[in-house]
Amino acid sequence: MENPGLKKIQIIDWGVLNYAQALIRQRQLVAERLKGRALDRLILVEHPPVVTIGRSGSLKDLRVAKEVLDQKGVSLHQVDRGGRATFHGPGQLVVYPIVKVRGKDIHSFLKRLLDTVAGVLGDFGLVPEFKKGKPGLWVNTAKIASVGLSVRKHVTYHGIALNVCTDPGWFDLIVPCGQKEEKITSMDHEIDGPVDISNVKKRFVDHFCSQLGYTPSEKANAEPGRRPSWLVKSTTGLETVDRMEKQLKRLHLATVCQSAHCPNQMECFYQGTAAFMILGTSCTRRCRFCAVDKGAPHSLDDEEPKRVAMAVRELGLTHVVVTSVTRDDLPDGGAGQFAGTIRLIRQYCPGVSVEVLVPDFNGNIPSMDAVCAARPDVFNHNIETVPRLYAGVRPKAEYRRSLGVLSYASSRGLFVKSGLMLGLGETEDEIKKTLMDLKYAGCMLLTLGQYLAPSKDHVAVARYVLPEEFEMWAVTARAMKFASVAAGPLVRSSYRAAQMMGAGKSLFHNNSYRKAG
Repeated sequence: MENPGLKKIQIIDWGVLNYAQALIRQRQLVAERLKGRALDRLILVEHPPVVTIGRSGSLKDLRVAKEVLDQKGVSLHQVDRGGRATFHGPGQLVVYPIVKVRGKDIHSFLKRLLDTVAGVLGDFGLVPEFKKGKPGLWVNTAKIASVGLSVRKHVTYHGIALNVCTDPGWFDLIVPCGQKEEKITSMDHEIDGPVDISNVKKRFVDHFCSQLGYTPSEKANAEPGRRPSWLVKSTTGLETVDRMEKQLKRLHLATVCQSAHCPNQMECFYQGTAAFMILGTSCTRRCRFCAVDKGAPHSLDDEEPKRVAMAVRELGLTHVVVTSVTRDDLPDGGAGQFAGTIRLIRQYCPGVSVEVLVPDFNGNIPSMDAVCAARPDVFNHNIETVPRLYAGVRPKAEYRRSLGVLSYASSRGLFVKSGLMLGLGETEDEIKKTLMDLKYAGCMLLTLGQYLAPSKDHVAVARYVLPEEFEMWAVTARAMKFASVAAGPLVRSSYRAAQMMGAGKSLFHNNSYRKAG
């Protein structure tokens, strides 16, 4: 229960997160705190192996060459905290307080942060030692915790690291905090037994709140409130949008741009592009992220493929995307309608490239065969999220089945595309593993975008991902040899699809690139 007499603080556990990603998130949280949009926050995290060098340090604080760090899987970052070199890695609890502190109180805050760690050590029967003029904590003359704090306009970030069950051998790679003879230890080594890091986290939070007069906010995991500025779109082109919508209505056609509340529909309509949605507007599944209507579907419209082809010709499109609701009620899942639509677009609109964004057809091979045989220029099926979140986000879908759809299309020689939403609560390791799965399945085009909840009845947004973080994922995906990557808060499956297809095919057909992949 929250104590109304105490200040509230949000406790956030990031699990295991890459240091660079964590730094980006910290900066986002600091910006939110400076604008008064958030409570104070206490971040708990573990990092994959990383060496960080503070403002007082340099590469001379390394005991090995940077190439050796790379070989051992240790990343290297020079950062704007105080201090020199330190190591973060598995079994180490790193805590980042994003807290507003009055200037004259910063030294008091730092002391209470160290007292917090001392309290945790005392809970495990360890006697903490302080050394005058040296930041950190020691046990039996060996350093067990290091601190490096920064302050931006009275808001703290970076923080403190406590070795819980960390292998001290990692610290042989550096001169710890500039002290050549410094010995390093960890809690499990000192008590000669295993230590549960989750228990240490809980005790840290308790001591921190006691030291600084906080009570944890019960809204710690609530959806972020106001959408950040980078998710606000311009209203340019309203007249063109109105004209496009009237044309589609006259032709009795729907677009996923409208049905799924796509944030880019103004931009795409203004450019004269659209993603047609066939097989009606009612989906037989109830995915908890999607704005498309659910319910009993209409009977199949045999004239729909021709109307789509006529619309493509009338609108003068050069690249068309065809997608659909999921139709589990149909024996072929609607595959025949896709194939017919592709063929009629080719018949009435020679030279127009066709991209399909298909459901999983329940993994039915003949259905996938029907679409593949029509030879779309791009075969797209969205993986949507990481496997752990499927039960809550896509309860009637299966992660492996979706990978199988992509793999089958790739085996038929099609140019394969998929997409992933971020901001649903996925971890960095889960994103990496999903990207690897997609690449192994033969996916060559990739979209990464921010999940936005269509209503309060849908899955809540876990966090808003910074544009810089999307760019980092784009770099990661390109290093995996995806032929073309579109990553950004407002990127969706069909966003700038023609440009993405062109860039991807150009790169894919480069022989040296294919060999590298």
